[in-house]
Amino acid sequence: MKNFLKLLKKLLPILSIVLAIVLDRSIPNNELHPVVDKPYFFYFLLIMLSLYVVFFVLSFFVKKIDEKIIHSAPLYAGAALAVNAINIVCSKLALLPVLFFPTLDKVFGTYVKDRELLLRCIGSSFKLLLIGFAYGAVIGFTCGVLLGFSKKFNYWVMPLTKIIGPIPATSWSPLVLSLLSTSYQAAIFMIALAVWFPVTLMTSSGIQNVQQSYFEVSSTLGAGRLYKVFRVGIPAAMPSIFLGFFYATTSSFVTLVTAEMFGCESGLGWYLNWVKSMMLYSNVYAGLILLAGICTLVITLLFKVRDRLLIWQKGVIKW
Repeated sequence: MKNFLKLLKKLLPILSIVLAIVLDRSIPNNELHPVVDKPYFFYFLLIMLSLYVVFFVLSFFVKKIDEKIIHSAPLYAGAALAVNAINIVCSKLALLPVLFFPTLDKVFGTYVKDRELLLRCIGSSFKLLLIGFAYGAVIGFTCGVLLGFSKKFNYWVMPLTKIIGPIPATSWSPLVLSLLSTSYQAAIFMIALAVWFPVTLMTSSGIQNVQQSYFEVSSTLGAGRLYKVFRVGIPAAMPSIFLGFFYATTSSFVTLVTAEMFGCESGLGWYLNWVKSMMLYSNVYAGLILLAGICTLVITLLFKVRDRLLIWQKGVIKW
């Protein structure tokens, strides 16, 4: 009986996706919606079903996959039901305004029709994000270390940090756009500023909260000042530092989208602003889904690195 319930639980996503396919194929889209050339949502469901079936089969041979599927199957089934409900409400019944809530066929069709443009926008956004994040992370980490170890630096700089840091980075756009020569440089500055504050704050906080006994023991063993900084203080503060990088990552994505709307010629933020101005809301939703997926992927990778470096704290902060 127990094995049967486990099998049934693992089958829930398959049943849910099959139900979505049956309803999508049996109920035509409302006539208020423009006719699409291909059933892209149906193709999406088939891809999801195929992927899950592959892992479903592998779960009988790999224990880790089996445990993962048993744990996540109800969530996957619920997600499929939610998407199915959206499809019925928006596409089949048109209960919401057609202009603002297009069919899922149009939304998923965007990834096919605009794939080259979207790929260029992803590349442009990643380049901008990496440059701004790198500047903000390096400056923020340096400031955090100095704030944590130097009382004089802390005395003069911490008040300025408390004043500037909480202000949203995009609020500086009028000043930054007038001072810097290009909007691209302004976007880099705003992203760097959004990253700088959380990294600075969490790095300095982590260093200041390191137990004093660690430094006393290292002094007893003959450690110099640089050794205490790089081999005692910073490693002990790494959990807090990674938390700062987590906050910085979320802030950088928010700032990225806004910053790219100020005159940039490419990027996901530019794309969202462009298609919104043309009232192509299917493209807007496609861009938002893509942006959410990329942000989730980056944060997940960040936590994987954190769990690998801080193995003793694995699972303390979950994502």
